[in-house]
Amino acid sequence: MLGELFDPKAEYFVQDRLRPHWSQAGAIVFITARTRDSIPKEVSKLWDREKNEWLDQQEIRQGIPIRRGRKWSDAIHELKEIDRIEFQKHFNRKREVALDECHGACVLRDQRLAEIVAQSLLHFDGDRYHMGDFVIMPNHFHLLVAFSTPEAMNAQIDSWLHYTATRINRLTGIRGHFWQQEPFDHLVRSEKQYHYLRDYIADNPRKANLREGEYLYRRLET
Repeated sequence: MLGELFDPKAEYFVQDRLRPHWSQAGAIVFITARTRDSIPKEVSKLWDREKNEWLDQQEIRQGIPIRRGRKWSDAIHELKEIDRIEFQKHFNRKREVALDECHGACVLRDQRLAEIVAQSLLHFDGDRYHMGDFVIMPNHFHLLVAFSTPEAMNAQIDSWLHYTATRINRLTGIRGHFWQQEPFDHLVRSEKQYHYLRDYIADNPRKANLREGEYLYRRLET
């Protein structure tokens, strides 16, 4: 495979920013980055309400206090691991469906701009990281990658987003932030999950009803 599977018994690194980011030397990570306008504000607000309600329902079912009037993001760490995983799966699915509806300006349909992202992702391949499959959609991208050190992930993601945003904004005349702050990342935990994510990346354009030339797909030859 591209790298190693996440080993919970080995050393790993967790950095808390807006959300926790887990990394481990050599482990494969699935990353999703989206443009700032890819999910409408009213949808994000609706999800915040639904997340609060989801936790409130857990309080009722389990008979123990969880949210206690706080926002979901301040209370989710109190969930049992199995419940936290279910919460993440549920709302991750909502996010992926919304992204595939292609909200926003969707400037990455322009192959010139998609190529800027692709070239940036591949620039240090084999040096700072090992890049696997990726797909660049009109308003987001997915990729599989393995980093040699656990600390390298966040620094490299920041570098990709800063460089590509600067180039794209210069060409399009867009002002302000291009990417949504802090992409989503997930350490791959099994070979089955790794192959599922490869298939997910490959199938993403079809699910979004995109035509040839509206996306950019790269598959790692093994």
